[in-house]
Amino acid sequence: MAHFNIKVAVQKFGNFLSSMVMPNISAFIAWGLITALFIPSGFLPNESLAKMVTPMVTFLLPLLIGYTGGKLIHDHRGGVVGAIATMGVIVGSDIPMFLGAMIMGPFGGYAIKKFDQLIEGKIKAGFEMLVNNFSAGILGGLLSILSFLAIGPAVDVFTGWLVAGVDWLVGTGLLPLTSILIEPAKVLFLNNAINHGVLSPIGVEQVKQTGASILFLLESNPGPGIGVLLAYCFFGKGTAKKSAPGAAIIHFFGGIHEIYFPYILMKPMLFLAVILGGMSGVFTLVLLGGGLFAPASPGSILAITAVTPHNAGAYIANFAGVIVAALVSFIVGAFILKTGKQSEENIEDAAKKMQEMKGKKSSVADVFASDPGTMPTNVSKIIFACDAGMGSSAMGASLLRKKVKEAGLNIAVTNTAISNIPADAQIVITQEELTPRAQNKVPNAYHVSVDNFLSSPEYDALLARLQDGGTDELHEIVEDAEEKVPGVREHSIEPGINEDEQDDNELLREENVFLNQQFANKEEAIRFAGRALFNAGYVKESYIEAMIARDELTSTYMGNDVAIPHGTEEAKKDVLKSGFTVLQIPDGVDFDGQKARLIFGIAGKDGTHLEILSGIAVTCSEMENIEKMVKATSARELMDIINVGNN
Repeated sequence: MAHFNIKVAVQKFGNFLSSMVMPNISAFIAWGLITALFIPSGFLPNESLAKMVTPMVTFLLPLLIGYTGGKLIHDHRGGVVGAIATMGVIVGSDIPMFLGAMIMGPFGGYAIKKFDQLIEGKIKAGFEMLVNNFSAGILGGLLSILSFLAIGPAVDVFTGWLVAGVDWLVGTGLLPLTSILIEPAKVLFLNNAINHGVLSPIGVEQVKQTGASILFLLESNPGPGIGVLLAYCFFGKGTAKKSAPGAAIIHFFGGIHEIYFPYILMKPMLFLAVILGGMSGVFTLVLLGGGLFAPASPGSILAITAVTPHNAGAYIANFAGVIVAALVSFIVGAFILKTGKQSEENIEDAAKKMQEMKGKKSSVADVFASDPGTMPTNVSKIIFACDAGMGSSAMGASLLRKKVKEAGLNIAVTNTAISNIPADAQIVITQEELTPRAQNKVPNAYHVSVDNFLSSPEYDALLARLQDGGTDELHEIVEDAEEKVPGVREHSIEPGINEDEQDDNELLREENVFLNQQFANKEEAIRFAGRALFNAGYVKESYIEAMIARDELTSTYMGNDVAIPHGTEEAKKDVLKSGFTVLQIPDGVDFDGQKARLIFGIAGKDGTHLEILSGIAVTCSEMENIEKMVKATSARELMDIINVGNN
């Protein structure tokens, strides 16, 4: 368990570092293009335009990283303070301060976030702007001084150690061994931290002295990845083999290394292929004197070509490094695939695993999406499915049912657990992560994947298709639950009431609405919601752990800043009676890369909760209502908003 926790922590840390760099890749590309074109050895040497190169790498890129790091912690306000704090490390050093920006940006965001929490509710009306502006300016200024005097010099010293280490590795011929760390680190999403935080600053200094640096190719070499993908093209099976050619093109020419991670995760032995491929490529580059005069960002063959010194020897060395790495990776990968246990590899499951490691939706996830099937004619029923059939699917079904009715379509919309999807299902809608399970259950149905149950564009797209090819036959319409949304009661359940006599009005009670909450992470928030359900007598205590397990299976984030944690299908036996709890979290809590400001903890038994859940879904489908609930100053006010939104 400890080993797993460490692994998860490293993955989340790597993803956080990556999240500071990835939004700014276009700026790295712009710098690379200007460098490749206008420096004295560039394609179009221009002394005037080349003056932009140094300021961009010295000021623009670190400031963007610092701003993004602060914004990740505390939105725009955190970004501004993070950028101010980053300025200190920039001015206090002679090297590009990417690593310093990765430190000071988030630190600045964290500092101003804590300050804002400290003074929340204590500022007199009319003084908010004054306090906000001066606090950010003063705190940012102090942090910039700290970074100038302490952090910058510390990073300089650390970078000096790294330079000495690199020189030692080159001198002893051991530089290829860095692939043992770099290649696995990519899958842990530490690649941007390693490439831009460590290797790039050292490489820039080497370029000043020698005109090129091999360090720019240690992480960005596409050879190891293309070798594994080609091995799958020839020796893979199932969807992995079918998707490998497209992935290879995206990786090699687009520089998106993340796209080959699922193929590694399907067969972890392939780590050996990319490590040996990386080592062979680095050895070739060292032997032939390869290197680039700027980072290849993204790491594609086109970017590498653009920033290769313009002489035949450099092109030969760099291309040889890529080809050798690809060849070795291909040979080892092919051997592993041919001699390993033959099975129908599920690339979708591997992509899901990668996305879970990343902690948010992957930018390449859609590449591995399955064929949704054939759109049926004469549709009579649409089924929403989730793991337990009592939370996200019920909300989604309520919203689509309302849209179907407004569109005048005679189509029933129901919800169920994936395990209970009927064999004759025509259209099945699920969360993206659950679609493979639904497809295995009913492979002949038409499947729709959504990532936002509350406001997915897939709803309107599906309705448009149904209207264009709709049926003229009449079908029974499921009773619209929104017409029967009950009020909510502000007092407790009367003593002695039994489960069968439970009134709908008792599902959401005023004492189970918690305002102005703050949580360090989603697990803490889910446990709080579960404890509230237990204390209110809705569930057994074991249901709390089932809520955690359900969110680990598939995120209970619904979209529109709303999450609805609930138990697994197996935990239905732990529900004593249906009920809800509401957590208002103005600052939000992270749900796998998304911010949840409202959490509805759910305990559902025998469908008695579905009517009010339907009402909550309709209310939360409008961001205007979300904002009102987040700003509500009393439990009664928040509950009234839910009711008003459904009248």
